[in-house]
Amino acid sequence: MAVALKKRRRPRPAMPIAPMIDVVFLLLIYFMVSATLQRQEADISFGLPGVVEQMDPLDLPDEQIIEIRADGQILVNEFGYGRASSTHLTDLAIMLARYGQTSRANQTEASVTIAPDDAVPHQWVVRVMDACAEAGIDAIAFAVEE
Repeated sequence: MAVALKKRRRPRPAMPIAPMIDVVFLLLIYFMVSATLQRQEADISFGLPGVVEQMDPLDLPDEQIIEIRADGQILVNEFGYGRASSTHLTDLAIMLARYGQTSRANQTEASVTIAPDDAVPHQWVVRVMDACAEAGIDAIAFAVEE
């Protein structure tokens, strides 16, 4: 006698997809955060100009003499650089920054002497000192007339 065996259908195991999607997103975030970002500028190959070292010292003036006249005119070594009554002395600050860079390249100290007239308001002297500070010049002296 032949017994007919009936095949039982086994239920297929169900795979929950929601936790798998969570794990994939966590892995994606982990690799995005831990990956180093590449700079786009690194792909461009170009060379920047270097700084030339000065071997022989240049003959530079020991100091810049900044005169502030009573009418507000600012003179640096007899050359006009604007009026002290303006709120920002841009031209003076640029010239002093160049003087400071040249002095550092020449391995000398950049020094400035401020010579105001007696009738000059203190605010104008402070503006000139602010331009010196903006240029990075710390050695400031004052000239006094006797």
